[in-house]
Amino acid sequence: MSHLKRVALVSLALASGLTLTACGDLSETNPRLQTIGAAQEESEPSTPPSEEPTAPAATQDPAGPPPCPPGDYQLEIEQALAKIGNYGPITVDGVQSAQDCATIAAFQKRMAIGMWQGQRTSDEPPDGTPGARTREVAERIAATDTTQCPHSDAPQACVDLTHQTFYVVSEGTVLLGPTVTRTGMAGFATPSGTFKVNWRSPRAWSLPYSVWLPYWQAFYRGDGLHETTTYIYRYGIGSHGCVNLLHDDAKRAYELLDGSSTVHLYGRRAGT
Repeated sequence: MSHLKRVALVSLALASGLTLTACGDLSETNPRLQTIGAAQEESEPSTPPSEEPTAPAATQDPAGPPPCPPGDYQLEIEQALAKIGNYGPITVDGVQSAQDCATIAAFQKRMAIGMWQGQRTSDEPPDGTPGARTREVAERIAATDTTQCPHSDAPQACVDLTHQTFYVVSEGTVLLGPTVTRTGMAGFATPSGTFKVNWRSPRAWSLPYSVWLPYWQAFYRGDGLHETTTYIYRYGIGSHGCVNLLHDDAKRAYELLDGSSTVHLYGRRAGT
């Protein structure tokens, strides 16, 4: 990009009252990020998994085929989801049942496994299949210890860099999560430590990477919390230090936090 064109773009952004920031995700095909609009309709809040079954109805003949496609990690996923709770009853026996199917599918839907902006990805389908991605995500969340975040009298954001998870707590109560996140890749490691939100915008523009960052909450130099701009499970094209979040989680975190909230990050992402 020529110097004059860059100056023109910056001038246009400033004239439009946009927030300029530094963070973003690497594009899979282009070193500059692709733009996502902020005019996307906000998704309706999801109802609790117990009220919104997402798996096939439990009308199978016990002697017939399993209610969900088979997978290799049934027992491991049952163990993790039993520890997590929240997504419905599950029996830890390594055998798929109609109820197990509904609970696994509810978890997959909540974590947006296999889905990006409402479209299917090449990742495993969110249909209750006990696959490798579901196992990985469930075990990461089950391993997250929310007591590792310091006590606070107001909502604070907590990032477990080791397990790549995110949650919001206040006075010992978890208000959001634990859920998934994606932090800085090798060479752009997200720092551990305790910081304060110092700038927020519901729609910030990343000048270096030419991408909108929805629900932006800056906490350290060019790093901040924001909605992911790519499929969150593409770790190889991770962030430049930001804490990437799913749409619903970024939106809810923006509602719970404010311009002086604490962001506490601990541990270390593998490979950084």
